[in-house]
Amino acid sequence: MDRGYAFILGALAVWRISYALTEEQGPARLLARLRAAVARWTAVLDCFYCASVWIALPVSLAIATTPGERALTWLALSGAACLFHRWTERREPPALYWEEPEDDNVLRQRASGTRTAAGTR
Repeated sequence: MDRGYAFILGALAVWRISYALTEEQGPARLLARLRAAVARWTAVLDCFYCASVWIALPVSLAIATTPGERALTWLALSGAACLFHRWTERREPPALYWEEPEDDNVLRQRASGTRTAAGTR
């Protein structure tokens, strides 16, 4: 198998397994129960990024050949899975840092010195 192809498949597999273990309930809530059972000893399945490091280890052992390649592939697979996770995670819309006035004339009224509806000057 081509090394680039193996890396891409490995990265997708690390992302999928890490996502399933940290985010999904699974059939008959099996994955949720697994997370609860493991939580007694560690919180690794509470964090996608933490889980991806450990999921990437056996995958890197399977697709790389030398110890140096395995170490680099291990980190690269976890990094690629983290990037996939960032690209696919559902995010809330960004918060507004300022409020837009409901009436466009509010700024013009304040600049000209006329009173606004709230009675401030």
